[in-house]
Order: sequence, then structure tokens, then C-alpha cells
Amino acid sequence: MKSSEDGDVGALSIGALASRFGLATHVLRHWEAMGLLHPGRDAGGRRRYGADDLTRVATILVMKEAGLGLNTIRSLSVTADRAARHEILRPAAEELRSRIAAAQASLELIEGSLNCAYEDVTQCPNYRRIIAERGGPRSPAGDQ
Repeated sequence: MKSSEDGDVGALSIGALASRFGLATHVLRHWEAMGLLHPGRDAGGRRRYGADDLTRVATILVMKEAGLGLNTIRSLSVTADRAARHEILRPAAEELRSRIAAAQASLELIEGSLNCAYEDVTQCPNYRRIIAERGGPRSPAGDQ
């Protein structure tokens, strides 16, 4: 499955494509070895990347930014089946929800500390509530 044919006008070399996306050429070679990219070749055997390849590289980068690994991206690239896509993406979505919840909890703690009027942040009611919710010290009444 080639994305460009020999002699394609406007096809990019591996260096030009890498430069366009701020990548090292070995990254594009690795993605090709994993089956994520399928560049065409010129008469000299050099890789030539066309418009479809540019879209594919941009897609890979966006998916990586979303937290997907290359194996997951490869799996998504070979399936057109909606149910299969959902099966692949459900665990990633759940992992992302978990990371978002952890980040929200961290932000709540930091913002509470920033808004605390006490010299010792551990004396702030908000801080103490968060610590108690995480299994920290309980009040004497709760030790029964």
C-alpha cells in the first residue's frame, strides 16, 4: 500500500517530512517499521511522502498527544469497524478519566493551599478535609 508513486510531484523526502513536524527521521522509520506509515519509493529507492502521509503523521501525533500508544494507534488504523474501535478506545478513555480525576484532586489541593490564610497549610479546613477523605487522621469522635 503505497501513498505516493515514483516521480510524484510535491512528494517529500523523509528529512523534509520530519522537519515539517519537528521529528527526527528515525521516528518516521520506526513508525514505518511498525506499519503506521507506508511511504512510496522513488526510482532510487528513497522514501517519498505524499499528502496522505502528511495527514497520517499529523493523526499519529494527535493520537499520541491524546495518550494513545503506537500499538493502539496501529490497531485503530487497521480497523474500520465501529465496535472494534470502541473496544480499543474504551480502556484508553477510562485511563484518561482516571488521570483527569487525579489531576483535579491535585489542583483542588494546590488551590486550597494558595487560598489558605493560615501560616501552616495543614491547619486549613479545606486541607484537613482532603486529608481526611484520603484516610488521614480522624477526629477523636470517629475513633470509636
